[in-house]
Amino acid sequence: MNFLWRHTRDIFVVALFFCAAPSAYASENDSDARAVFIAKQNACLGCHSVNKKIVGPGFQDIAAKYKNNSNAGVYLKNKILYGGAGAWGVVPMPANSKLSDADLSILVPWVLRGGQGLN
Repeated sequence: MNFLWRHTRDIFVVALFFCAAPSAYASENDSDARAVFIAKQNACLGCHSVNKKIVGPGFQDIAAKYKNNSNAGVYLKNKILYGGAGAWGVVPMPANSKLSDADLSILVPWVLRGGQGLN
């Protein structure tokens, strides 16, 4: 009986390992999909795209500008929440004060990844 239990346990551990790997990948894709949804619902895409300037800079340009800045997440969270001008020119970014902290916690890392998953 001990022999059977040991092998059943090993199979279970291996199965868990293979199930966990795709879920980690799916989790990042789910996060990107949620960020795209938040960006669309809050009119971010009226001024920003992935790789070109519309009114504001593209998400890839934002990611490149702040890639070595350890405070980028906090800075961008405040910029999105309170708006402002001067970082990318004279056109002000409007405040998005209706965004929740949870939504900002999804949106900001996505912007810092260059807007992945946006088609």
